[in-house]
Amino acid sequence: MIEIVSRDPMCAARTSPVTVTRVTVASSVFLANIPSPDRGVWELGPIPLRAYALCIIAGIIVAIWWGERRWAARGGTPGTVIDISVFAVPFGLVGGRLYHVITDHQRYFGEGRNPIDALRIWDGGLGIWGAIALGAVGAWIGCRVKKVPLPVFADVIAPGIVAAQAIGRLGNYFNQELYGGPTDLPWGLEIYRRINEAGAEDNLNGVAVNHIPIEVVHPTFLYELLWNLAVAALIVWADRRFRLGHGRAFAVYVAGYTLGRTWIEMMRTDEATHVAGVRINVWVSILVFLGAIAYLVLAKKRGPREDLAAIQGNVPPDADTATDTDSSAAAEDDAEDEDRDGDEPEDGEDEPEDEPAEADKPAKAKETMP
Repeated sequence: MIEIVSRDPMCAARTSPVTVTRVTVASSVFLANIPSPDRGVWELGPIPLRAYALCIIAGIIVAIWWGERRWAARGGTPGTVIDISVFAVPFGLVGGRLYHVITDHQRYFGEGRNPIDALRIWDGGLGIWGAIALGAVGAWIGCRVKKVPLPVFADVIAPGIVAAQAIGRLGNYFNQELYGGPTDLPWGLEIYRRINEAGAEDNLNGVAVNHIPIEVVHPTFLYELLWNLAVAALIVWADRRFRLGHGRAFAVYVAGYTLGRTWIEMMRTDEATHVAGVRINVWVSILVFLGAIAYLVLAKKRGPREDLAAIQGNVPPDADTATDTDSSAAAEDDAEDEDRDGDEPEDGEDEPEDEPAEADKPAKAKETMP
């Protein structure tokens, strides 16, 4: 701190110490950090607008929109992905919440905890494994209704799902949660002290008291966001290059996502259930990754990718006409062959002598009027 004092006697009474911040190399790096939002909730009258919920909704919209485009590109009936999503999305949300509550039960049950908080899905807390598992059940029901194979739907929707997860991670950014340990890297995330209306510290519903960080940490939400976008690009490339079918594109998504989730999960410092000293989601990621790789290899034996247009009866009219024409021509050829076979004499029969041609027959005398 540098104290500045005026030598002017007229200003002596007005002198006061002034704090001057010295800019160093360390502080210049500090200024390059990623700032956190000052809040994650905005009040629109009596309605709270929660960034986490908005990000989840935006992700679902992107996944359905992208899935519809991929479905139509493969010859499917437009609107099918939307119809199946009516079943898959609610099942997925319930499954994601159930997985989170089961694996992090200590947050909602026990001394000083409120079990009702387990229903407050808008405060964050969705487990991707539960969302995929129960969402698959909903998708299976929708596929049964629309009479399409579940693996075909899974392949089409795969890049949209992982893109939706990337968008959903922005909700963790606004909630100021699920970050890593301290770091001095230039892209470190600044964590602010947030206070709610009751004066208690509250990252979810509070507002930052200032923009002075209480710590600078690894932005694991950003690491996963970028990784997920890379996985989405990988799925699109592999699907175009190898024409993946029978659920193999979905297997690429699962394998790619779990590979990244393993090392990112190990960086996080938030409270979690541990098994053998390792976070439970790390174990789940490893097991699911191995399962996805095995399925990717075994499903290759099922043959080429399914013809979605044929499954839904969307063969172009020209193709139908050409098929009918070819069938008619083939039938006519078969009929002619049968006629030829019928005209041929059986063994032991003498072939009939050829009748004289019309030109060789004697001309018939024409009658004339007298």
